[in-house]
Order: sequence, then structure tokens, then C-alpha cells
Amino acid sequence: MKNWFWVLCMTSICSFSQRQESVDFTKINAEIFPVFQEKEIRVSGTYFFRVVKKTDSIFLDAMNMDFTHVELNGRRIKYYNSGEKIGFKAPKNLGNYKLFLRYTCQPVQTVYFMGRGPFSDSGQIWTQGQGKYTSHWLPSLDDMTDKIEFDLTIRTDEEYEVIANGRLTDKIAKGGVTVRKFDMKQPISSYLTAFVMGTFDKKVLQSESGIPIELYYEPKDSLQFEPTYRYSKEIFDFLEEEIGVSYPWQNYKQVPVQDFLYAGMENTTCTIFSNQYVIDSTAFVDKNYVNVNAHELAHQWFGNLVTEESGNHHWLHEGFATYYAYLAEKKLFGEDHFYWKMYQTAKTLYNLSENEGGEALTNPNANSLTFYEKGAWALLALREHVGDTSFRAGIERYLNTYAFKNATIANFLKEMEKASGKDLQFFRQGWLENEVFPWAEVKTILTNKSRSLHRFFKLQEEMKDSSFLDEERLLGFWSDEVPSPFKREFLFTYGSQISDSALVKLVENETLHVRQTMAMVTQKVTQVLRPTFESFLRDKSYVTQETALLKLWQAFPEKQHYYLDVLDGVVGLPNKNVRILWLTLALITENYRLEEKKSFYSELNGYTASWHNFEVRRLAFSYLNQIQALNQQSLENLIEASDHHVWQFKKSSRNLMQGIYSTKEGKQLFNDLKPQLSDELLKVWELVLNPK
Repeated sequence: MKNWFWVLCMTSICSFSQRQESVDFTKINAEIFPVFQEKEIRVSGTYFFRVVKKTDSIFLDAMNMDFTHVELNGRRIKYYNSGEKIGFKAPKNLGNYKLFLRYTCQPVQTVYFMGRGPFSDSGQIWTQGQGKYTSHWLPSLDDMTDKIEFDLTIRTDEEYEVIANGRLTDKIAKGGVTVRKFDMKQPISSYLTAFVMGTFDKKVLQSESGIPIELYYEPKDSLQFEPTYRYSKEIFDFLEEEIGVSYPWQNYKQVPVQDFLYAGMENTTCTIFSNQYVIDSTAFVDKNYVNVNAHELAHQWFGNLVTEESGNHHWLHEGFATYYAYLAEKKLFGEDHFYWKMYQTAKTLYNLSENEGGEALTNPNANSLTFYEKGAWALLALREHVGDTSFRAGIERYLNTYAFKNATIANFLKEMEKASGKDLQFFRQGWLENEVFPWAEVKTILTNKSRSLHRFFKLQEEMKDSSFLDEERLLGFWSDEVPSPFKREFLFTYGSQISDSALVKLVENETLHVRQTMAMVTQKVTQVLRPTFESFLRDKSYVTQETALLKLWQAFPEKQHYYLDVLDGVVGLPNKNVRILWLTLALITENYRLEEKKSFYSELNGYTASWHNFEVRRLAFSYLNQIQALNQQSLENLIEASDHHVWQFKKSSRNLMQGIYSTKEGKQLFNDLKPQLSDELLKVWELVLNPK
């Protein structure tokens, strides 16, 4: 009877309990052996905990793990494994204990095994705990308020490099196997625990305060190291000085990986980011890592050092990281860049709010735009109200008071009130709890802070009363002293009202970004605009080149061969934007290099293969579908993509599958393909095209 009671008790606890106030897990030493071929993790873990109050049972979150050995203080014990948690009967006495676990698991999420391919000889393994939970590969506590010191030991084949939280304290190579030990000095929430395994080289910089900054890259990308990591040291030094609290960890690492779920993730001491930010100097103009770099680094303070108590306080993570990343850009690129960027985000938030899409920052279910961009604006407005000195003092008080702990919005506001001597209840109501975006206040801040925005707002007022644009006056104020962001916004807003001849004069000697804006806003390339657009083909911007090629090709059929020849061999951004468009146009251009059409067709379809980044694949699928050139292998690749771990890519792939299948010809293609599919792909086919 007693045993049955205990089992029922454990079932209840393992199914429903999220907190255990009677037990404090303080440290986890885990020896991890990832097995690439089986997509399996083999682990031996030692868990140190303290029983502080009498309790019946103790548990850890553990998803779908096969435990082979469980010991408490060196003695085997009975345990309960629900498939979601492992639990055992609590010791009778209070005090310190040591739990040993040995298990294997094949995580369905959180650990991602990127396969070998023509461009990745060894493959990669990487983790993503936030929103997916570390408990899928390491028994731990998914609750953010449980902070534990994680020390990882990772065994791999000698061909692999390993990057993980903390400082590498030991590396032993023997018999084709390398063992690396990583040490963390301070506790962190479990979702911030991470490792990466793959083929990487690194360069090490050092901050002004002496912190090692390890920057990793794949050997094939050595020439792209500098533009990828440009300003990394400057960002680190700026944030330490601006935040006013020293970087709280032993070192800092950054590593790009294949098919990452997000732009980047701020695992403690170990940021993982998408290799779509591994770029050359030309791509830097269009898409660079600077903002993501600064955002993830800022999280080392806001989110990692001080962690939100729950999702109700998510502003304390994302709003702060976004704001400090913008401040880093302000330091690097100037005040005009900063305030015009804030204007763009404010305009988006205001339009959303006006269409009843506004959200409170205290809403745990708010969208990313609210947490990130409205959150950043709330901090800018708060700083304006309390002043620079009080704001920085409040930030320091907050970080020092709650270091290595959890905090709430109320905790932050309390420290800011102490530093400023002001009651901030109005701020909480107006900015954090209010769903309406305070456009009038925002516009006042921007007007007072930026001369060029003040001028733009005046121009907007003048234009309200007239649809006529005085081009002579426009050419008069369009000088080198007018900042590039002003000119870009002007072109986006009023470009359709400017004559072609005036547009040519405006962008003749302009910056790459202003020229790019003209390329994007022009609906049709006329004979007057043709020479300017032809010059765009040679601009050091892959977005400009892509835009100009498509619009020139459409406008002047007689010169299609020439335009294709100009950009032959240009790959473009990491998603191969120029090359994929070029191949598409080359295939459908009459009489263009007829003897090479077959190779163009093969190359374009080849970009749908699983070893390419999902952004490359998505673009290739889209263009191939538009020209109805998907071959059998690409259709199989599309089915495989419809079960991809990146949900946006999975969704777009499923939509494309269903769109093709909705036509008579498409249905025939997929039905003919069905008998040739593997069991795995057949399941996806049935799920997407024949849902029950």
C-alpha cells in the first residue's frame, strides 16, 4: 500500500509541479558525449543539491530520457521517470546531497544535428534552450527562477571543435577522442546552457577591461571574418562603459551555425548566431551583424546577470537589449543614424497602435515588436524624464542589487526611483501598461533631439496642404549636409512625386544607401532613368544590384543579355540573392547562352538541397515555382523542407506544397512522386497534402 501511495504521489508531482521550494539545486557537473550518427546524447551527470525543508519527493525536468543509473550519495535508488520528469523520494534529513544520473536521449528539439554536405565535411551540432528548454538533453529545471552553476565536460571525435558556457579549463586528446572541460563560476538559468560542436577556427580579441573575446568561424569563411565581426571590440568596450557594471562572466564567445532558429541567442558567455550574418564587405552595406552582435552581448547583463521572474517581465530582457544595441549603433554610426532608426520603429508602432494592434509591455503574450521596439522606446523616454545621470545610476543599482538573481518590473522601477528621486507611476501607466503608443510624446523627443527630423516633420506639415513638390526648392536643400536617413525617408515618402530628371540629379553623387532607396522606390525604369539604373549594377551593394537587374531586365528586353553578362558570377548576400535571380532570368531569357541552360537549371534546383541554409532554399523554391522549373529532386527537397525545424521555413514550404498541389498539373507531379518517397518523406507528404 505504501509503495502504491508513493507512486501516485510521484505521478502527481511529476505531472503538475513546476516549483520545489524545499530543494535548492546548486551545481550540475555533466559529462556529455554527442553521437552524430545516431543523433543521440549520452550523459553522466552529478547534481549537487540542498534540502532546506522537509518534503516527500524531488524532481528534475527530463524529456524522453532513458536512465540506466541513478544514485544518491553513492547508493542506487528507486526513481520515477514520467517521460517529462525524473523524480525520487526525498531524504529524511535536511542538508547537502549528491545525485548521479546516467542516461541517453535522442532530443526531438533543443539539440540540432546539422548533416554533412558538400560545404560542411563534419557537420554541426548546436543547442537552443530558450523556448525549447534544456531539459530535452540535460535533466534540469525549466523554471527561470532556479539558477544553477553548470559545468560541462564534452567528449567528441578529435575532428571537432567545441564551444560551451564558461572557461575551457582542460583539454585532453587521446585515442581519437578529445575531452574538454568548461567551468562556470556563477549560477545561470538552465535555458542559457549551451554547446556547439563543429569545424571552427577562432581569433581572440581582448576588451579594454581584459575580458577574452573569442570569435569563431568556419575555415572556409576566413576571408569574411573581418566584415562579419566588425566593431566587436568597440561594441564590448562601449557597453561596459555605458552600462556602468563590469562584464560579469569569465569570457565571451560568438559562433555562427547553420540553420539557426533565430538571428542570435545570448547563452551565457556563448552567443550562437545564424551563419547568414557571415558576410563580405559588400554585403555589410545591406545586412550586417552589428545590431545582433550588440543585442546579444547586452543580454549578458539584461537577461543573464539579472533574469526576469516570469514572462510578465519580459521587457527587462528584450527591451533593454534592443535599446543598448541601438545605443551601440549610435556610438558607431552617429546620432542621425540612431534617431532616424528610432523614428522608423516609432512609425511602425504608431501605425500598429492606430489599427488596434497596440499592446502593453506588461502583457506576457505580447508580440516581439512590442517587447523589442516599444521596450526600447520606453527606456529612451524614461531616460529623457529622469536625465542621463539618474538613468545610469538606476541601471547600476538594478544590476548590482539583483546580480545572479531574478527581478520584476517593479524591482527595476524601485531602483530607478531611488536613483532619480522621482515617482515613476505615471511612466508605468503611460509606457508599460498602456496599449496605445504615445506618438505625441515620441514626436516631441525626436523633434528636440534631431535637427533633421525636426526639419522633416516641418516638411510633412507643409506637404499636407499641397500635392505639388517644388523640385527647384528640393534640389536647393539636397546637399551634403542633409543626412542620408533624411534623404532615404524623403524618397520613400515623396519619390513618386519627383520627376525622373530630378531623381537622376538627386542620386548622382549620393551614398550607397540613398541610391539603393531610389532603386527600390522606382516602379518602372524609363529611358531617362536607364543610365542611372545601369550604374546601380556596379554599386557595392548586393540588394541594389539585385533590384536594378530585375527592373532593367523587365524594362529593356533588347538589353537583357547585356545586363545578365554584367552580373554573371556575382553571388550576393549569404542567401545568394543575386545569383539565384540571375539563374532564374538566364533560364527564361530568349537565346541566352543556350548551351549552358542545362547547367543553369541544375544549379538553381541544386540550391534547394538540405545542406544549403534554409534562406537559400526558400529563395530557390520561390523562383523555381514562379518559372515552373522544379524538378523531381527539388520536389522531394520541398517535402523534406516541410518538416524543417525552423518554423517559418516549414510554414512557407508547406504553403508552397499545397499551392502547387491545388493545380491539376501540380497534383499529378506530387502523386507521381509519392511511390518513390522514403517512409519519412511519405509521412510528411500525407501530413501536408492529405491531412486527416
